[in-house]
Amino acid sequence: MAVAKYKIVRKCPVCGEEFFARTLESWYCSPKCSKVAWKRKHDEEKRQLELDKIVSNMPKSKEYISITEAYAMFGASRSTIYRLIYMKKISFIEPEKGIRLVCKGELMNLFPLRQSPLDTKPRKPVTMYRMEPEDCYTIGEISKKFHMDDSTVYAHIRKYSIPTRQIGNYVYAHKESIDKLYKDIKPL
Repeated sequence: MAVAKYKIVRKCPVCGEEFFARTLESWYCSPKCSKVAWKRKHDEEKRQLELDKIVSNMPKSKEYISITEAYAMFGASRSTIYRLIYMKKISFIEPEKGIRLVCKGELMNLFPLRQSPLDTKPRKPVTMYRMEPEDCYTIGEISKKFHMDDSTVYAHIRKYSIPTRQIGNYVYAHKESIDKLYKDIKPL
């Protein structure tokens, strides 16, 4: 990881404490908070997959659905659905004591279908780069051309995932990606 030469103050999204980020990629104040964040993300993905499984196993022609199926389909909490039942905003049937089925059509008028957060981030298409020396800059050339320190160039290359290649003692970075990154900086 590239260590920043300036102090970056960030607020940890897990515990809320402010801390000095040691690298550009530091988002959590400690390894403990990082593990907690990973666990939360992992548990949320697992929960979303379980909800998707419930929705995919539901027959489409079913007019009345259970509270659990409604939660999986619309993302509305159980307490919200029960509140709507008690306020008589949605109709329900009770085929057995303790089991309530709510009208799917009325819920569709009230709530949009649940969007899975797993589907919200489309994957970037894989880009093939030509990494021959004539299609690349060396780190020294970049730092001279855009008047920056070598460590800053390395930090930006890591932060923005610019492809590099090492040949001998020289590290080459893709020319078009560097030009695109530093398009607002006037070269010397």
